[in-house]
Amino acid sequence: MVRPKKHLGQHFLTDQNIARKIVGLISTSNATVIEIGAGTGVLTKFLIEDQLEKLHIIEIDEESVDYLHANFPELASKISLEDFLKSDLSVFQAPITIIGNFPYNISSQIFFQVLNYKHEVNEVVCMIQKEVAERLASSPGNKTYGILSVLLQAWYSIEYQFTVGEKVFNPPPKVKSAVIRLKRNETDHLDCNEKLFQQIVKKGFNQRRKTLRNALREYVTPSIIENDFFNKRAEQLSVSDFVSLTNLIESSKNTGIL
Repeated sequence: MVRPKKHLGQHFLTDQNIARKIVGLISTSNATVIEIGAGTGVLTKFLIEDQLEKLHIIEIDEESVDYLHANFPELASKISLEDFLKSDLSVFQAPITIIGNFPYNISSQIFFQVLNYKHEVNEVVCMIQKEVAERLASSPGNKTYGILSVLLQAWYSIEYQFTVGEKVFNPPPKVKSAVIRLKRNETDHLDCNEKLFQQIVKKGFNQRRKTLRNALREYVTPSIIENDFFNKRAEQLSVSDFVSLTNLIESSKNTGIL
């Protein structure tokens, strides 16, 4: 047995049909498949059916690793006891598909790690908190649209697949879950300073109730302050709008913040 550990945010999926459905969402063929936090192997057993050759498990819980070794001996050389947030994904052959039931408490950090390897990670199939899933898949103009919505949608198309109730987990979480799929788009690079792009997106949403004229006060110069972008709030801008705004700011003479 593997005891669910609160400090690791473990809620083990117990519904085999849902597990099979999640694994069936993988659409990238011949990819290296990395399962994050396999736990008791509810997804693993279905991944082995089609993905064994290129399957690798990254699990931080030693008790789960022992369980996986005991129950899936064919994966003996494919299980790593490590923290995914510190993993070097460049050691795996691209393209990479990431799959897992992500711990709610670190799901955002996992997505930032995905962004670090956006040119290697071609697809992500995951179960996360429903509220977070809705936020990631949200479009401009919605109140749920936020920092990760923009940063991820710059590189991935995000599809909300289905909602999962609380009763199919051990222990049951206090919130509903959802399964989403991220698929890499054709963007090779953003047509702007990508570091500045990230800074502007984060700064704009950190004061999302303010217009960008106030939220981005430190970036605004007299030469661009009358631009219509600064009359809007961050949630009103699309990815392409943020790219244009980044170029506008960089082209201004406010070089001290670049």
